[in-house]
Amino acid sequence: MNDATEDRCADQDRLRAWLTLAHAPGLGAAGIRALVERFGGPCRVLAAAGGLRAGEELPAAALDFLGQPDPAPIERDLAWAAGERNYLITLDDPVYPRLLRQIPDPPPVLYLHGEPAAPALLGLALVGSRNPTAGGSATAHDFAAHLAGAGLVIVSGLALGIDAAAHQGALDAGGVTVAVAGTGLDRVYPARHRELAHRIAERGALVSEFPPGTPPLPANFPRRNRLISGLGLGTLVVEAAPKSGSLITARAATEQGREVFAIPGSIHNPLARGCHALIRQGAKLVETADHILEELGPLAAAGAEQAAPAPGNAAATLDADYLRLLECMGHEPVGVDQLVDRSGLTAEQVSSMLLLLELEDRVVSAPGGRYTRVPNESLK
Repeated sequence: MNDATEDRCADQDRLRAWLTLAHAPGLGAAGIRALVERFGGPCRVLAAAGGLRAGEELPAAALDFLGQPDPAPIERDLAWAAGERNYLITLDDPVYPRLLRQIPDPPPVLYLHGEPAAPALLGLALVGSRNPTAGGSATAHDFAAHLAGAGLVIVSGLALGIDAAAHQGALDAGGVTVAVAGTGLDRVYPARHRELAHRIAERGALVSEFPPGTPPLPANFPRRNRLISGLGLGTLVVEAAPKSGSLITARAATEQGREVFAIPGSIHNPLARGCHALIRQGAKLVETADHILEELGPLAAAGAEQAAPAPGNAAATLDADYLRLLECMGHEPVGVDQLVDRSGLTAEQVSSMLLLLELEDRVVSAPGGRYTRVPNESLK
């Protein structure tokens, strides 16, 4: 194989290569990562596929697909990505969330609607029962609001109950929240959360590893739980039965080397038993949101530094990098790549800064993933 294969692979060809791998049956996220690391890139994997053997190195169905890919699902993905504020973020993309890249089986492609930098900011997963008590919902809302106010992105699953309360709490505090879906992002599940999903996308993002058109199959939700935990520094469980999806998320967090926190409850509340079981297994018992911030320590402090400045105080908090980025923008729409070239900042830094500037109404997003400075925006 020519070593220059990946070097000559244009951006669009590389994206198609990633999508081809993602749609290959039987590979899985961990298998795709292993192949890409072995051959040095997705284009090289496809170039080498003809020399691989079925059974020993690849499932036969995957090998057949890589040898003669079906273009239909790839074209559907690309058509979806052409929609407003829709993005395909691949594992080698600079804005791919750093924490998620560290798990054993990160998705080769993330489907994202909203702010592409939001999942890359430091976050905390907050999960729990779909049928919580009124007190459990209030606790999830209040914890999420406090933590979002401290600068952490609240990550949850858009489900009924605790998930919804967590997203709502972050939004009510003016913070950022990310919802990980168990379906394709061409639909909202459950449907009653359509308005909530819209609000999340305005200040954060909806993400999924499932391509558009994927229905809410039961097997999808345990699989997506590893992404909820993988996007956070830790996972907080608020009310959970002994056998629940929340405990799957907590187990995934432990396997990923992340912190697990649990809120205790009454011994007479069946929804407290899952949290009590986690505490017996080593999860940290927390009674206030500050307990979590204390445990996360410097990492949580770093997240606070990335938080959007309070409304009305943005001019006083902009540092030299933000000012330089604004100066590089001018008032014509410009893409992230151009801003990276002009500013000398990394793509991850630029994307995160653009998100915060947009939340402060200092920049606005334009079609095609471009940004422009708000008219009359001062650089002082």
